[in-house]
Amino acid sequence: MTEPKPRPPADGGAQPGEPDLLRGILLTPGYLKSLVFCALIGIPVSLAAFWFLVGMHEFGHVLWADIPHAWGWDTAPWWWPLPLLAIAGVCVGLIATHLPGGGGHIPASGLHVGGASPSALPGVLLAAMASLPFGAVLGPEAPLIALGSGLALLFRNLARGAATPQSTALLGAAGAAAAIAAIFGNPLIAAVLLIEVAGVGGPQLFAVMLPALLSSGVGALVFTGFGRWTGLQTGSLALKLPTPFPRLDAGDVLWSLLMAVVIGAFVHLVLGTGRLTAAFVAVRTFPRTVLCALGAAGCAALYALITDRAPDEVASSGQSALSAMATDPHAWGIGALVAVLLFKGVAYALCLGSLRGGPIFPALFLGAAAGVLCAPLPGLGLVPALAAGMAASAASALRLPVSSVVLVVLLLGSSAMMPVVILAAVVAFVTTELLPSWPGPAPATPVPASSPSPAPDPTEA
Repeated sequence: MTEPKPRPPADGGAQPGEPDLLRGILLTPGYLKSLVFCALIGIPVSLAAFWFLVGMHEFGHVLWADIPHAWGWDTAPWWWPLPLLAIAGVCVGLIATHLPGGGGHIPASGLHVGGASPSALPGVLLAAMASLPFGAVLGPEAPLIALGSGLALLFRNLARGAATPQSTALLGAAGAAAAIAAIFGNPLIAAVLLIEVAGVGGPQLFAVMLPALLSSGVGALVFTGFGRWTGLQTGSLALKLPTPFPRLDAGDVLWSLLMAVVIGAFVHLVLGTGRLTAAFVAVRTFPRTVLCALGAAGCAALYALITDRAPDEVASSGQSALSAMATDPHAWGIGALVAVLLFKGVAYALCLGSLRGGPIFPALFLGAAAGVLCAPLPGLGLVPALAAGMAASAASALRLPVSSVVLVVLLLGSSAMMPVVILAAVVAFVTTELLPSWPGPAPATPVPASSPSPAPDPTEA
C-alpha cells in the first residue's frame, strides 16, 4: 500500500520547508558578505570594549580605593558615596537633558537588542562613565551593547554599506555580542542573551545567531589575548567556589523552589519601584536625577553606618562583592545579609530609573545574597542555594530564563547545579509573569535605537 502524497497548498504553490529557507539564507551573497563583515567587526569592537572596561575599572578603583587610602582610610568611609553619587547625578542629568540620545536607554526598561545610533553613542559612553565608577547600582552590559552595535553601524556607514533594516539588525546584534562577551568572559552568554532578547525562531534564529556567535567568538579571542598581553584588568565577572560541588538532594530542590518564588516576588517589587522612579524622573529630569542618585548614596551610607561594613557593597554593581561573597560567604552575618538586601534593593530601584547602566550584575548579587542568607536552612546546601538564588533573581530581572540558566551555569563553572538552576529560573520567571505589572509598562528608551527586524530578508542582507 502506497503512502498518500501530501496535499499541495490551495494556491498550487510549493511551500519551502525550514531547511530550504535556511539554505536560501546562507547561500544569499548579501548574507554571506554580512557574515564576513560581522567577523571583522568583532576585532575593533572587542578592543573598544576592552579599553572602555579598563577605563571604568581603573577609574572606579581610584575613586573607591586609591583616594581613601591616600587620605588615611583602609576602606572608604560611610559618607563616601554621598559626594560621588551626587556628581554622578549631576553629570547624568546634564547628559540626559542636553546630549543626543539622552545618555542611553533607561535601565528600568530592560535590555534592548538595538543599540545607540552613532550620534547618540558619545552620550551613552559619558553617562555610563559618570554612573558606574561613581557607585551606581547598575552593571556595564547595557552600555556595552550600545557601544558594540553603535560601532558596528558606524563602520557600516564608513564602508558605505547598504543601510537596510536587515543589515542593521544583523550588524547591530553582531557588534553588541562582540562587546558584551567581554564582561562575561564567554561568547556563548552574549549570543544566547541577544538571541533570546530578539525573540526569533526557526530559520530566523540561525540568521541572527550566526553573525552574533561569530562576532562574539572573534571578539572574545581578541579581547582575551589583548588582556593577557597588556596585563590590565577589566573587572570581568568570575566566581571562585569550593570544589568539588556537593551532590543535590531532595532538600536542595524543595528549598530552591520556595526560594525562587520569594526572590521572584522581591525582584518584581524592586523593578516595579524602578519603573516608578523612571516615571518620577521623566517629569523634571535634571533635579530628580540628582535626587535619586543622592537617595541611592544615602542607602549605601546608612548600610555602612548600621553594619560597619564598606559602603561600596551597596553603592556598586555588586560585581566585586559577588566574587568575595562566593569565595568567603561566612564573612557575612545574617544581619549584614538582610541589610544589604534591603538597602541595595532600594538603591538598585532608584538607579534603575535615573542613572545609566544595565540590570544584570546587581540582580545576580541580590540573588546570591538571598541564597547565602537561606543556606543555613535544614537540608539546603550553600552552593545549591547560591546557584538557585542567582538564577531566580536573574530570570526575574531580565525575563530571559534561558539566558539566565546559561549565565549562572557558566559562572559556576560546572553543570552539577544545573537542575536547581533550571527549576529556580523557570519558577521565578513564572512567578514574575503572574504577578501584576505595576505601576505599568516599562518606560520607553529615549535613545533612537536601531530596532532589528526579527526576520532578515536574505535578498537584502
